[in-house]
This record gives sequence, structure tokens and C-alpha cells, in this order.
Amino acid sequence: MPLTRPDLDTIPRYVAGKNPSDVARESGVAEAVKLASNEVPYGPLPGVVEAVADAVSNTHRYPDPAVVALRNRLGERYDVAPDRIVSGCGSVALAEHIVRAAVLPGDEVVYSWRSFEAYPIITTSCGATSVQVPNTGAHAHDLDAMADAVTERTKVAFVCTPNNPTGTAVHADDLERFLDRVGPDVLVVIDEAYREFVRDPEVPDGLAAAKGRPNVVVLRTLSKAWGLAGIRVGWLAADPSVADAIRKVVTPFSVNHVAQAAALAALDAEDEMNRRVDLVVDERTRVVNAVRELRTDVPDTQANFLWLPLGDDAAEFAAGCEKRGVIVRPFAGDGVRVTIGTPAENDLFLRAAGDLL
Repeated sequence: MPLTRPDLDTIPRYVAGKNPSDVARESGVAEAVKLASNEVPYGPLPGVVEAVADAVSNTHRYPDPAVVALRNRLGERYDVAPDRIVSGCGSVALAEHIVRAAVLPGDEVVYSWRSFEAYPIITTSCGATSVQVPNTGAHAHDLDAMADAVTERTKVAFVCTPNNPTGTAVHADDLERFLDRVGPDVLVVIDEAYREFVRDPEVPDGLAAAKGRPNVVVLRTLSKAWGLAGIRVGWLAADPSVADAIRKVVTPFSVNHVAQAAALAALDAEDEMNRRVDLVVDERTRVVNAVRELRTDVPDTQANFLWLPLGDDAAEFAAGCEKRGVIVRPFAGDGVRVTIGTPAENDLFLRAAGDLL
């Protein structure tokens, strides 16, 4: 008899981006660049390293379990009452806490597919059933089909916008119609890890869409635009009663002392964050336009990555990129996600794409 749950055998492992030094050694190139994990390539924001160094001197003490200073700062920055804010070890951990707080065995979680690869892992590990709704032909959420998939057993629905890994984003009218159709008894999670990169005015701010809807939770992270991927700080905004329930299942002290200090310092550098995001967005436009000269089916993206819908050729393309010193993220049978890096890194990718496509 197995000592662990047999249903865990059905869960796919989360796949992280490969290590550049390993790929360089295996491929025989001097150096490899990593365009696989949607990181912003410009280093920590000003003040973050200093804040981390100062915080390290106090690591023999437990961090503030309520994360009061950070919640207050986020509340001021985003005009959200602190009692509606829950912090966690990245937004992916908070997504898990949301499902743990909302579902019982046999309940259903609805989400688009392909979307964030953690959703099926979270759903199964919490004892719920995944209901995967295929993306549209344009690689976007089919919100009407998602609403059709909701049943009396549905407890949570994830809307990932911009969608990871395709980069497509939900428009305001479509989201409002979806929320109206789903109704107030399903917890709708608007996952906005890449919100800062959005430039399409038709894409709504989830925090605004959630107003007046106590069943809507908005997920944000400081890993991407704010440059804290290695420190892990995420947060959510929810109705106070929902936020209080989620806090009950959050791992105690999950936002450590160093992470809290780093997050506060990053938030102080908002102007520089915006400048760096603008650089990424400009490069995004350049890279997408260049790739579309090779393939016309690349969808619009509002994130810091683009999607190549290569289908069964995804793994072969990714392997070809690695031989040329570029690490991208293949999703077998579907496509390849390519992070927008520095201009030099992007040029290296475009040369590889020119060879392979």
C-alpha cells in the first residue's frame, strides 16, 4: 500500500526554466541566456539590495506574521483597505490557499487551458476536480464556454489575464458578462501577475472589476515587474470575509522578514519599475513584429513574453534554441513561451528563430 496519496500520480510536475550554465555546458556555447521564466532582466530595483542586507541582521527573529507594514503600503498604493489584503509566498502560493479555503473533495475548479500550469497541480492537491476549458483559436480565454462549464459543484474559477503562457488578455465587457453569468456563488480569481505590462485600454484592472462583487479575488505579485522573483512576495485583494478565511490556511510566517523588507523597498522604487517595464514593452513590440515576419499566427501579448503556437514542433524548436544558447519554455504539443529580455538577449533569440522557423 502506498504511503502517500495515489491521486498525486496524476499531477504533472511544475517545470521551471533551465539553468543557463547547464545549457551552455551541454550545448557547447560560451554562454546561454534564459528567456524561459518571465523574469525582468534588469536586476533588483534601487534600494532592494540594501534593504535585504539590513534585514539579514535580524533573521534570528520571526517576521511580522500579519505583514502589517507591507499590507498598509499596498493598501495605500492600490487604494485597497488593508483588511482586504492577504500576502503570501508569491501569488502561486496564494492561489493554492484560495482553493484550500474554498473547496472540499469532489468540488470543481474551472479554468482555461492552456493557462498557468500550477492550476491543475493546485486543484488536484486540494482534492478538487479540474474542469479545463479549451482556449479559443486565438489562444485566449473562452469566457462564454467557461461560464457554460460552471455547475453547482463549481467553487472556484480562475481567469488568468494576461494569460500565462499565451499572453492574451481579457477585455472589460467580456469579463463583466462572465462575472454576471457565473453569479455570486462561485469564487472568481482574477490572476494578474503581469498587470504592469498591460497597454491595451480594453483590458480592465481587476481591482476595479472586483468592486461591488464580494466573490471576486484579485491576485498580484511582486515577482515580475517589481523584480522580486527570487524572494517570493505575492498578495491578493478580496472581500474581508473571504480574506479572513484565506488567512486561516496561509502557512504562518510565509512572507519572511527579508522578503517583507525587500517588498517595501521595491514599492519605494515605483518610478524605476515603470521605466523598466516601458523598456520591456518597447522590446516586446519589436520582437513580436520580427517574429510575425516568420510566423503570422503569433497572438497579441500584454505580458512580458510572447507565445509561439508550434504544436507538436514545440519541443524541437526549444531544443534548437538551446543549441544556439537561448533557453525558452516549451509546452509539449502546444507551443513555446519566450520571455522578453534585454535587446541583446532578444537579438540572440531572433537569430535562433530565423534559423529554426
